[in-house]
Amino acid sequence: MHKMQSICAVEGVKAAGIKEGKFGLALIQAEGTAAAAFTTNKACAAPIILMRERMRKGYLTATITNSGCANALTGRQGISDAMEMAAIAGEFLGVKPETVGVASTGVISRYLNLPLIRDQCSRIVPALAHTNDAEIAAARAIMTTDLTEKHALVERDGFVIGGICKGSGMIAPNMGTMLGYVYTDAEIGQQDLQDALKSAVRRSFNRVVVDGDTSTNDAVFLTATGAAGKVPMDEFSSALEECCIILGKQIAKDGEGATKMIEILVRNAMTEDEADLVARTIAGSPLVKTAVYGEDPNWGRIVAAAGRSGAEIDPDIISCWISNPFIRAQVCDRGVISADLSDAKAALSGDEIRIELDLGLGKEQATAWGCDLTEKYVEINGKYTT
Repeated sequence: MHKMQSICAVEGVKAAGIKEGKFGLALIQAEGTAAAAFTTNKACAAPIILMRERMRKGYLTATITNSGCANALTGRQGISDAMEMAAIAGEFLGVKPETVGVASTGVISRYLNLPLIRDQCSRIVPALAHTNDAEIAAARAIMTTDLTEKHALVERDGFVIGGICKGSGMIAPNMGTMLGYVYTDAEIGQQDLQDALKSAVRRSFNRVVVDGDTSTNDAVFLTATGAAGKVPMDEFSSALEECCIILGKQIAKDGEGATKMIEILVRNAMTEDEADLVARTIAGSPLVKTAVYGEDPNWGRIVAAAGRSGAEIDPDIISCWISNPFIRAQVCDRGVISADLSDAKAALSGDEIRIELDLGLGKEQATAWGCDLTEKYVEINGKYTT
């Protein structure tokens, strides 16, 4: 048996999944205190509308997720269909439907195929298991344009946190088209759990940019089974943030058509919010992303993006570096231009690129993640529904 690498490493979690062509279904069974974070897009999908209401109780017994159809822009029927999804899971699992988390991902403005969802659910419930194969099946079932499943596991003294997620395109700050499922065996009160998730999402999923579009369907569910008992809140919050960052970086690396992951570290800003704003703006800049793809050390685009971010900057005191794990090249030193950009160009040849920007104004910092922009992205999204 393979060692668990994410959610099934948490005591009390069982998972199952199936993928048939574009259409998949994942079930995760775990009972406990729960929290969630949702998209900020005002044209949000039916399951988001439903779960915003139901998550007020702060308790889940399971989640059901379909892929291939987003159940977004589907009006009253969409809400009814999302409720029926929860009812189907509740029926097969023997739990109350209102305690089942519901999520969908896929093509917008399509109605759910409920007979297919019922059929798939009937076939995967017997496969629910606390194994590595089970967590892999669930992670694969929720994939759309993703090329790889995404797992994270953070082990601490006395508790663990495991998570899976999907996300590849329609990724922008304030959560991009991503679904996340995070579980812990720690015993955490509902309000503390919600506060910890809000903070972790802010410093992870909300700082991932693939294409600048914010999805209609984003959701992250966090369930605490309590099997390990109470743990120090600061240790839990730190571990949760680490888990979410691991997942978020995998989304950036698997961006649609991407060949390079980009990490943007902004240092010495006046506030963390300003550092965050600069980092996310750079991560989302099409000109920066295409320059990275073409391995063009056109660092002026980086500073230009920082300048339009809305944060306080002074270009005369900015320093900038471009690096990969083997080369770190300074392209600007407190406003003074580097004449030789050969090292910077060489640094862009890797598949993991880091951009560092020192604003020289304060002591706060923030990191964001993104990817390059390629012809493949246009090809994928030019034919998404066909």
